[in-house]
Amino acid sequence: MGIRGRLTALSLTGLTMLGMVVATTGTAAAEPPEERAEIEVYGHRGASGYRPEHTLASYELAARMGADYIEPDLVPTKDGVLVARHENDITNTTDVAERPEFADRKNTKVIDGTEHTGWFTEDFTLAELKTLRAAERLPEVRQQNTIYDGRFQVPTLQEVIDLRDRLSEELGRDIGIAPETKHPSYFRSIGLPLEPRLVDVLDENGLNKLKSKVVVQSFEVSNLKQLDSELNVRLVQLISSSGAPQDFVEAGDPRSYEDMVTPQGLREIAGYADVIGPDTEVVLPVDDDEFRTEPTAVVDDAHAAGLEVVPYTVRAENTFLPADFRSSDDPNAYGDAFGFFRALFATGIDGIFSDNPDIAVAAREEG
Repeated sequence: MGIRGRLTALSLTGLTMLGMVVATTGTAAAEPPEERAEIEVYGHRGASGYRPEHTLASYELAARMGADYIEPDLVPTKDGVLVARHENDITNTTDVAERPEFADRKNTKVIDGTEHTGWFTEDFTLAELKTLRAAERLPEVRQQNTIYDGRFQVPTLQEVIDLRDRLSEELGRDIGIAPETKHPSYFRSIGLPLEPRLVDVLDENGLNKLKSKVVVQSFEVSNLKQLDSELNVRLVQLISSSGAPQDFVEAGDPRSYEDMVTPQGLREIAGYADVIGPDTEVVLPVDDDEFRTEPTAVVDDAHAAGLEVVPYTVRAENTFLPADFRSSDDPNAYGDAFGFFRALFATGIDGIFSDNPDIAVAAREEG
């Protein structure tokens, strides 16, 4: 049996959150990884504002910048090894397109209802994938990151955990990991389900425990419900600002992400997950001109349901910020990320995903 339903979160006023747990069954109260007196910072794909995303260098920099968690998105190789990539389409995040020996691997696939043409992790063994080198996904936006193109491999989940263990010892604090299962319905459909592999890796590393600083994320629902019965770590239901979970779409379930953040929807999520990870616009919407409007009730409603709230993703560049916080018409220049963090913190959130974990940590310290 999973730990959901046995945990109740107590939210405090202002910007603090005390992780207090109340037992709702006859067993001893379960405890979260640690008591938290401040907003937690999640290094989104590592410190991807400064290094190519989902590389060991990006994760290490995030930890050294003070991130509480590093976040590997997980996809499988042909031989079933979980690796860290934002998508299984690696056309723009590796040098695969420049490798003539893999020219015949280029393919067109439909993933979650969208057609993609390129190269995909599930068509490469781990040994083959390790011959590739990572590249910056947004070279026009983050030109400084392109200097690192070709320097790093695609890491496995095990390598991320090994890095986490080493840095936790070196830095004298427990670095968390927040793996996200990418496209679980798709991978299940092609015979490469993510969930058994993820559970095995966490088990093998002694991390499938109530007190482990691990959270597992998904935009889908059915795989989180499955993992709730197999994992003792916290689970995060990700919430997009539009659309619906892919497993709902494929099952003909009419509910959308918008339905999931109603008070009733949040109570249902609390039956299998511990945290919601909404798009920042679900918490702080913008108008047609991309200016910030009034906060929604989602944070308060989620807390009332016993859920923590950790929105995604704050990035420093103007193109990713609401119009209120942009510094100029240059989309790639830095805007007022500190101001955006303050606005989000004021809603009472419990954590934040950021490509710039150093700025997030500094904003948190400013209070």
